[in-house]
Amino acid sequence: MFDALATIYPYAKAFHVMAVIAWMAGLFYLPRLFVYHAERGAGFAEPVTSFVIMEEKLLRVIMNPAMIATWISGLTLVLTPGIVGWSMTWPWVKGAAVIAMTAFHMWCARERRALKAGRARSGRHYRMLNEVPTLLMIAIVSAVIVKF
Repeated sequence: MFDALATIYPYAKAFHVMAVIAWMAGLFYLPRLFVYHAERGAGFAEPVTSFVIMEEKLLRVIMNPAMIATWISGLTLVLTPGIVGWSMTWPWVKGAAVIAMTAFHMWCARERRALKAGRARSGRHYRMLNEVPTLLMIAIVSAVIVKF
């Protein structure tokens, strides 16, 4: 089994990078849509409807599959023998940051439902939280590249 994992490792790694890019694009864009949605307000029914559709499709068609693909390909990489040195700090930092990224994804899904129901937070709130994926990305990329 481990030989098979070693054989597919470069393919899993390439797929993982592509899935992460798609997931991150959604995590950067969805909170920005929330800002526009919240600031447009209830007085403009048609544009708000457009935001609801864009938010739902971004989450359902791009972000959810990308997150699942990221997790599957990432776990495939982790299970490849000799790749991860578990005595080092970096895999633990990356793992914690990926779990936090997943929690942020789930928060976005919950906020999308709240916005659809007309329960928007302020645009400022969404602007501030839009920085969360950037901070997590910095932690993940630093951990993987520097391997501290």
